[in-house]
Amino acid sequence: MSEHPSDRVFNVLFLCTANSSRSIIAESILRKEGRGRFRSFSAGSQPRGTVNPFAIKVLERAEYPTDNLRSKSWLEFARSDAPVMDFVFTVCDDAAGESCPIWPGQPMTAHWGIEDPAAVNGTDLEKEAAFVTAQRYLKNRIVAFTNLPLSSIDKLSLHTQLREIGKADGATSPRSNIA
Repeated sequence: MSEHPSDRVFNVLFLCTANSSRSIIAESILRKEGRGRFRSFSAGSQPRGTVNPFAIKVLERAEYPTDNLRSKSWLEFARSDAPVMDFVFTVCDDAAGESCPIWPGQPMTAHWGIEDPAAVNGTDLEKEAAFVTAQRYLKNRIVAFTNLPLSSIDKLSLHTQLREIGKADGATSPRSNIA
């Protein structure tokens, strides 16, 4: 029995070098905004091993789920027993320039880079404001993504739209392009 395209749940992986802030925020936002249609994951090439406390604070205040969020290596998702990804998005410019593993299933990829809120120096208020900005930019991209008609759009058009989403307000320039 074949599944109806609208019944399909898509796996989405967000990548960032440290997997402590932007990719974690994106995973949480999609977990809520795409509930029932998407399963979200995040990982990093050089995971920090801890989630930035400002990321958790901003997500909780915006009522996004924070349970089970953890900083982990992208190698977890390159193993044969890992979920097969439909989409892989880099959210930091360093990760976009790195040599990624070969993802089983050949997912669609795009770069959705934004400034690193964890790189902001200053008061706690200034740091938190940077995380709020990152959360807003990521939410805008994710909502645009979840509103795409995935079951009725051809692959080339979809790829073009995914890349355009990455150019929305707050976009940074990747060091190279994974897409």
